[in-house]
Amino acid sequence: MSQAEHLQEHGHPTPRKYVGVAIVLAILTAIEVTISYIDSLRSILVYVLLVLALVKFELVAAWFMHLRFDNAIFKRLFVTGIVTALLVFGVVLTYFFSHGGPAPSLGG
Repeated sequence: MSQAEHLQEHGHPTPRKYVGVAIVLAILTAIEVTISYIDSLRSILVYVLLVLALVKFELVAAWFMHLRFDNAIFKRLFVTGIVTALLVFGVVLTYFFSHGGPAPSLGG
């Protein structure tokens, strides 16, 4: 059964489903805030928050941007764009930190 047939058979999610996803997002946000106040997690705080942010991003993209119900080509294009952006971000950060910070200002 194709995804389109599946959607036609089951229809679009109900508002109740969207509220459920919103509640999950609110709980994840509360967890993020709580974790940021726990001193014993300082060494892994950034990694934990990044994982939670990625989970929240996936939920928002899948449900509220309707990628879960879209054609596979749209998913691929979206994921390709996100992966490319993350790679560029990673390269820039690697360069930035390997060269000791920002370049000196030309005007000053």
